Amino acid sequence: MKKRLYKIEEGKKLCGVCGGIAEYFDVDPTLIRLLWVVLVLCAGTGILAYIVAALIMPNKSEIK
Repeated sequence: MKKRLYKIEEGKKLCGVCGGIAEYFDVDPTLIRLLWVVLVLCAGTGILAYIVAALIMPNKSEIK
């Protein structure tokens, strides 16, 4: 089965982007969320990147 990047629906905090990225890379979602916070605090681009990802990434239920 081909790996696909998607937003999770169960266990999500905001839109499910970090959880979906964590499933794709097979890591703990907390690690991805912490990295996202660092991006927001250091460069400020994390907020824009999250919004773009939330708009572009499909939900897990939409993947066939």
